[in-house]
Amino acid sequence: MKRLLTLALAAACLFSGMETADACTNLIVGKKASVDGSVICTYNCDGFGFASSLGYSAPGKHAPGEMIAIRGWGPNSGVHYIPQVEYTYAVAGLMNEKQVSIVETTWGGRDELRNKEGWLGYFTLMDLALQRSASAREAIAVMHRLVQEFGYNDTGESFAVCDKDEAWIMELIGKGEGRKGAVWVARRVPDDCISAYANSSRIQQFPQVKKADKKLGFCVTGDGSCMYSADVISFAREMGYFDGADADFSFREAYQPMSFSKIRACEARVWSFFRHHYNKEVMDSYLPFINGDMTEKDYLPLWIKPDAPVSYRDIQNDMRDHYEGTALDMTADVSAGPWASPYRNQPVNFEASDSTRMFRERPIGCQQSGMTMVCRMRSWLPDALGGITYFNLDDATMVAYVPVYCGINRIPDPFRRENNSITEFSFDSAFWMCNWVANMVYPRWSALYPDLKEAQQELEDFYEADQAQVEEHAAKLTAGELTDFLTAKTIGYTNQMMKRWDKLAKLLIVKHNDQIMRPSKDGEIVPGRHTSPAYSPAFIDAVKAATGERYVRK
Repeated sequence: MKRLLTLALAAACLFSGMETADACTNLIVGKKASVDGSVICTYNCDGFGFASSLGYSAPGKHAPGEMIAIRGWGPNSGVHYIPQVEYTYAVAGLMNEKQVSIVETTWGGRDELRNKEGWLGYFTLMDLALQRSASAREAIAVMHRLVQEFGYNDTGESFAVCDKDEAWIMELIGKGEGRKGAVWVARRVPDDCISAYANSSRIQQFPQVKKADKKLGFCVTGDGSCMYSADVISFAREMGYFDGADADFSFREAYQPMSFSKIRACEARVWSFFRHHYNKEVMDSYLPFINGDMTEKDYLPLWIKPDAPVSYRDIQNDMRDHYEGTALDMTADVSAGPWASPYRNQPVNFEASDSTRMFRERPIGCQQSGMTMVCRMRSWLPDALGGITYFNLDDATMVAYVPVYCGINRIPDPFRRENNSITEFSFDSAFWMCNWVANMVYPRWSALYPDLKEAQQELEDFYEADQAQVEEHAAKLTAGELTDFLTAKTIGYTNQMMKRWDKLAKLLIVKHNDQIMRPSKDGEIVPGRHTSPAYSPAFIDAVKAATGERYVRK
């Protein structure tokens, strides 16, 4: 008799109740572009109204005939059953025990290409690939086979598919009602380069071959740096999206034509990330494009070679970007309010009293993040130790990244689904502890954020410094002992973060009570006279311009 197993999604509640799907950012670092040879990929998973807990699925051998239940999002979604494979790898979050990581961002694309009859959404696809793949290349092949056999029911999607040696960008979209499968392109990020994407298709022309690999069922270039579905161009011709020479085919132009909103809300995030690590004058030459002028430049590079090697700490801070120091700096004008805040209320689009249509900037760091992660894969260490997901629930700017090793066998309680209800506050919830602090800081950014930054840096400095001791001790352990050790370490790091954030929340309410500032040191109130935080100069000037002589001292 066949056994029926239920798919344990890496984050079963992910995206539930989201108001927008086009809302995530991924950064990618090749192993020769990082300071230590790590491959790095990141994920800010953004959308209001959800807490994205950290999931775990155990490894296992499976008997012939076992089936797995596939469910879509929502209580009324259908259930389908697909065959289980002989062996599935352990998955903690979005990294498996072999240091394979997959993160995503949605770009939508052409509405008519969504096939609602397909069985697999993008997150189910990611989770199945992680359970079934020992490398990034294998994960791409698995994703291809799955959508061919069971159908894909989501819109256009970009995936960073990475392992301890390689980083890949894969862009995929379905074929519409009544058609299984998907059209897709995957390109390997050069080892000495960094890349990014943020809710916009970015692959244009790509290397091509004349025939598909018969065994794989898709095309692979001779140097192995590009893979793609055999019909990615012919399908675009059939649908009327493209009629030129194959060599001129652009995946982006065929399946997600560019618009100003895609440029300013999406490509601008990529531009700002590149600007952190490349010649600023060169990157600022793209500002006309970022402002919607495509006459001279109509795209950003898919990847760049950074001016200097990048650390995982650099990337953590890149995930907190709000265009600071650029022409789009969100802290620098009157819309930042009296406390020079890089945050804006919804909606993204609005109208002035004279009906002028306006928008707010959309940065990498934003208040609606349900979770954030930086995945770091290291080839020179045992897999269980080499793969680390630096994780927390809520906005990257407002949290400390906690190391979660891929070799654990249990998720820390504050990151578990049952402790992170979106409708009920709990001191045992990482989501609510982080949001408690963040929502005190948001309204009075310039006054309160320095205290949060101090706590954030304190924890992240400790986690980094502790790794040498962890690696030294891990080298002495058996495989079973290593699993227990790394699980205990991850739980300890998480509990340390929860205690520090509880201390921070209590400091903020006492130090900043009634909008004054009491002196503090090392997270504690100290004796001394309180001060009053000053308004931002841009806000003061705007008040003067709007009110004339009313507030001028005589």
